[in-house]
Amino acid sequence: MIRPLPEVLVFDMDGVLVDVSGSYREAIRRTVEHFTGRRPSPERIQDYKNRGGFNNDWELAHELIGELGGRVPYQEVVDRFQRMFLGEDGDGLIRQERWIPRRGVLERLGQRFRLAIFTGRLRQEAEMTLGRFAAGLVFDPVIAHEDVVRGKPAPDGLLKIAAAAPGRRLCYVGDTVDDARAARAAGAAFIGVAWPANPRAGELERLLAAEGALAVIPEVNELEGLLA
Repeated sequence: MIRPLPEVLVFDMDGVLVDVSGSYREAIRRTVEHFTGRRPSPERIQDYKNRGGFNNDWELAHELIGELGGRVPYQEVVDRFQRMFLGEDGDGLIRQERWIPRRGVLERLGQRFRLAIFTGRLRQEAEMTLGRFAAGLVFDPVIAHEDVVRGKPAPDGLLKIAAAAPGRRLCYVGDTVDDARAARAAGAAFIGVAWPANPRAGELERLLAAEGALAVIPEVNELEGLLA
């Protein structure tokens, strides 16, 4: 049980609201394979995420390519990644995403709390996924990649949300150490998510707790009970 209760619930998207194991994570793997002939394991990708500083999947793919001996301009990596992720007119790996919240969970939370999103996704990609899975939900505001100068772990997105809800207690729900560090830097509470399907779930749970999470839950559907 969390006390005092927050007034604004801010969600990360990837790994919290959306299962991206077949989309963003797969785009990392295929992009690295394209340039190096070698495909990194899900465990290796999560090792970087657990280390912190690799919230941006383009940067992570570029780092892995360099680790494997590739010398590729960053923009080429970005362009290849985006072609795989979006495909032609949104028919790429983004179509492999799965919405994690069960029906009614976010709707009920929305009756008690203001809901917002702070994601590292491009706005177009955030809107595509929200339009597909959550068209009837109101997240206000949605802060995306283009809305901040500095990405996570910098707190800029959370500070923007705080400014839009002056005087209200924020709680950020995220699944990486960068999410936790962004929350701490913004003076917001943090609830961690360590999804059991994550290849480093046990390690991630310990890391999020060490970063100051009020609680670490296995998935976003547990949030309703935690905030009862």
